Amino acid sequence: MRTNKFGIRIAASALAMAVSYGAHAVTDEDIINDHNTPEDIVSYGMGTQGQRYSILEDLNTGNIQYLQPAWAFSFGGEKQRGQESQPLIKDGVMYVTASYSRIYAIDARTGEEIWQYDARLPDGIMPCCDVVNRGAAIYGDKVIFGTLDAKLVALNKDTGKPMWIKKVADYQAGYAITAAPIVVKGKVITGVSGGEFGIVGKVEAYDANTGDLVWTRPTVEGHMGYVYKDGKKVENGISGGKAGVTWPGEMWKNGGAATWLGGTYDPDTDSLFFGTGNPAPWNSHLRPGDNLFSSSRLAIDPDDGSIKWHFQTTPNDGWDYDGVNELISFDYEENGKTVKAAATADRNGFFYVLNRENGDFIRGFPFVDKITWAEGLDPETGRPIFTDGGRPGNPADLDGNKGETVVAQPAFLGGKNWMPMAFSQDTGLFYVPSNEWSMDIWNEPVSYKKGAAFLGAGFTIKPANDEYIGVLRAMDPKTGEEVWRYENPAPLWGGVMTTAGNLVFTGTPEGYLKAFDAKTGEELYRFNTGSGVVGTPVTWTMDGEQYVSVSTGWGGAVPLWGGEVAKVVKDFNQGGTVWTFKLPSDRVASN
Repeated sequence: MRTNKFGIRIAASALAMAVSYGAHAVTDEDIINDHNTPEDIVSYGMGTQGQRYSILEDLNTGNIQYLQPAWAFSFGGEKQRGQESQPLIKDGVMYVTASYSRIYAIDARTGEEIWQYDARLPDGIMPCCDVVNRGAAIYGDKVIFGTLDAKLVALNKDTGKPMWIKKVADYQAGYAITAAPIVVKGKVITGVSGGEFGIVGKVEAYDANTGDLVWTRPTVEGHMGYVYKDGKKVENGISGGKAGVTWPGEMWKNGGAATWLGGTYDPDTDSLFFGTGNPAPWNSHLRPGDNLFSSSRLAIDPDDGSIKWHFQTTPNDGWDYDGVNELISFDYEENGKTVKAAATADRNGFFYVLNRENGDFIRGFPFVDKITWAEGLDPETGRPIFTDGGRPGNPADLDGNKGETVVAQPAFLGGKNWMPMAFSQDTGLFYVPSNEWSMDIWNEPVSYKKGAAFLGAGFTIKPANDEYIGVLRAMDPKTGEEVWRYENPAPLWGGVMTTAGNLVFTGTPEGYLKAFDAKTGEELYRFNTGSGVVGTPVTWTMDGEQYVSVSTGWGGAVPLWGGEVAKVVKDFNQGGTVWTFKLPSDRVASN
């Protein structure tokens, strides 16, 4: 093993192997067709639409008990914390990111390290919710990921050598990147984190080959979008048309709406779907109005960044119910017609089904046991019907130091947080990792200062039940029915995958990778990885055998922000490992 001037550790014995593996560049066609090519995974979401559904069925309910560990790779060192990454696999090489903006190339057959790249992070980075990284993108001969100091880094996928590095935003103002970028039409599309620091959210596109900025689209009403042509910056319209329509005064200048979870892409409508986070500050009495485009889903033109449509889940958000959760495209039949839909499970506790062609509301329903801040949704528009007295009080109504406290459910960590759900093309169900918790929340005075927390609120999170917090749910998007549920003592904080083998995979903070029957919810398999599973599992085929991989390592927002919930998980051990399992070829059998 040797380290070069870029901070890349390269295994000399594996380097030649990597170059031979890397003969095939990843094309736009490869990415668009990712969901149909089980021999590789070249997109976050196991397909651009983010369904996290695999067509593989060698591993199924009849033989899942024979799934066995193939290898485990340690991320090493003292840099641990939360490991929320989703691995990518191409030509027998796994690419997986880790905490503190690290990325590894690993021989997928043996678990041997090929190369490692550590971003040289400056002092003073300000990630709100742990030093996580959720994954990378692959295009051409490059693997690309974001860093905690708000940069995009493109590396040669065979050697780990940097090919370009671009600053996306100012980390000293509170910006960071934790999400996996996506690649559409040769452009690297990224969002940004930092809503708790009064940044201005945005989505940007960079040329995958050169790193040149192609377009930028702010996600707060009133800010100008731009396209870049022949080295020139050209105005492309103000987001929302003009400033001050749904924001008071100049609050829009530090309005939040961070795009911190990244996006999905729907080839059918040629649309990027990005969610936006909380408006800033949390104290909603300082910014009366809907505060567009915070806590919303946006459809964006991938060619120039124009906003096609928007749907706001929590207008004038006063509970930190970010609208960033993934919007997953899917089709279903109704009255003899195919409906091009998209679904999202929001932090606010409601599940939404939208028309992905125009953003129209189709239906919405709770996917958690209790919602206190809203009585329901308007059946025509999907707009929430706010509960009287459900909003934290205005400090100005009392002594000016603290407003009236309310009990709100879900807590601000959400009915569902970042952890991606999955959609089965076989059952027609969404498998939603969710949590049951409440919070005491109150408002406080606050003013903006660059690089400082911009909340204006305080809170304490509590479990809603004694026996469980996490609930894995199978939800029918056509009826709102909860088909089955699995209850877990600790919060669920890892992603979900489903397969044509009638299986649903996810992990738990207690350390287990688990598999369930997709139709009934029966637990069929568990394996203790030794640390909490907060990553997202994937599956692929290689040399005639089906593999499953997942990153493990306890961390994320729960132990940092979890209040009384943090006591439930205080004894869980940190880690830093990617586990890989396989079904031996002699165990392949149909259900």
